[in-house]
Amino acid sequence: MTPPTGTPASMQAAIVKNFGTDLAVENTDVPSPSGHQALVKLISSGVCHTDLHAAEGDWPLKPSPPFIPGHEGVGVVEAIGDQVSNLAVGDLVGNAWLWSACRHCEHCRTGWETLCESQENGGYTVDGSFGEYMLVDARYAPVIPEGADPFEVAPVLCAGVTVYKGLKRTEVQPGQWVVISGIGGLGHLAVQYAVAMGMRVVAVDIADDKLALAREHGAEITVNANVADPAVEIQEQIAGAHGVLVTAVHPAAFGQAINMTRRGGTIVFNGLPPGEFPAPIFDIVLKGLTIRGSIVGTRQDMIEALEFYAAGKIHPTFHRRGLEEINDVFEEMRHGKIEGRVVIEY
Repeated sequence: MTPPTGTPASMQAAIVKNFGTDLAVENTDVPSPSGHQALVKLISSGVCHTDLHAAEGDWPLKPSPPFIPGHEGVGVVEAIGDQVSNLAVGDLVGNAWLWSACRHCEHCRTGWETLCESQENGGYTVDGSFGEYMLVDARYAPVIPEGADPFEVAPVLCAGVTVYKGLKRTEVQPGQWVVISGIGGLGHLAVQYAVAMGMRVVAVDIADDKLALAREHGAEITVNANVADPAVEIQEQIAGAHGVLVTAVHPAAFGQAINMTRRGGTIVFNGLPPGEFPAPIFDIVLKGLTIRGSIVGTRQDMIEALEFYAAGKIHPTFHRRGLEEINDVFEEMRHGKIEGRVVIEY
């Protein structure tokens, strides 16, 4: 495809060519929009743990190399396809994990488009935002609130909307307790959303600096799981939480969640590490627990998550890095050395 007039023919991008190897930062063709697509010139892109999973081929449904990861991109619309009616050149928009869906299946018709079996995913089945340009489906691309910092808002487009929807799925009410397990890119935002939604927060992690960050964002109780048993601490201090949101990237955290919860509580899984977790049937039945998964959010969830940001209630902790540093960022991510979120600057 030929790029629009005035747009360069090539761009720099970070490309997964083979699973488990370094991304290749090199020139590739700038795509051209058609139909419902818009071409966006990137300003920023958050780096999600999902991007690392994608690059390493961790999940059963793998993308097909070569591809460009990234699904927290923010940029300016530079050209639109002939069927786009809701975006214009110059608009500030983002991409998202839910790049598009079929719009016709039962899930799409009933407000569960994130479960659509024909969905396309940004930076996974469709090239994403680890490049100077990207395509978005204008029907699904989030419009960035006026006055937003394009670097600060980028993590809201995946980490933010994911934990926001996950917290809704815990069904925890204002004034009740929720545990946020894992205070990384997702978890530090989950603490903020929970506080903004009126929940009382317990933060669990294995790093004191991340627990300090959780306290800065409003967590009332913090537990270092390397020092104390979080289930014992939480049962002793608050008799168990009404809900638990697991954003951690280690399978052990998923099994721990069951004993952190009080009777009748709900556990929601956001994190996606490979592997399995122990699920004691007796405890689940006796305590009347609900365990459910939650993957990102719908377009309406995205609007709501961005509205919390626009209202000044959500402030992602982020660090700017260059695209050429992406392999270093992934290595830091593997070892849990990132506080908050890394955001690529173009």
